[in-house]
Amino acid sequence: MPRKTPIARISITIPADRLKEADRLAAELDRSRSWVMGEAVRRWEAELPAPEPALDIPVPDRDFWQRQGDARWSQLRADMALGVDDRVFASEDGNRLDRELRPPCPGVRLTFFHRFEDYLNWKRYEGIIR
Repeated sequence: MPRKTPIARISITIPADRLKEADRLAAELDRSRSWVMGEAVRRWEAELPAPEPALDIPVPDRDFWQRQGDARWSQLRADMALGVDDRVFASEDGNRLDRELRPPCPGVRLTFFHRFEDYLNWKRYEGIIR
């Protein structure tokens, strides 16, 4: 047996003409006034655009990215919405594809890491960061 959705009793203030319209719709649809109001909220919520993922690091030159067009700005937002590990894996995939299409020059070393923490440890080991 499905569980009922918990409900809450509220009090709202709306213009009288909107209340008359809600009562007319409720009578026409053979529903309660509460159902009409709830349905209005559900439909309004369904029409809202999906929220854009928040950037978890500052973008150095936001104007530059906006000048590049919506596609690049959207790609940047999508990339920044990924977790740290996922960004490292995506970078490795890009490097792998680059290596397949254009082999590296002699003396070039590509280093891959399974986790971002491994990358940081390597940088510490190489003396790049402290």
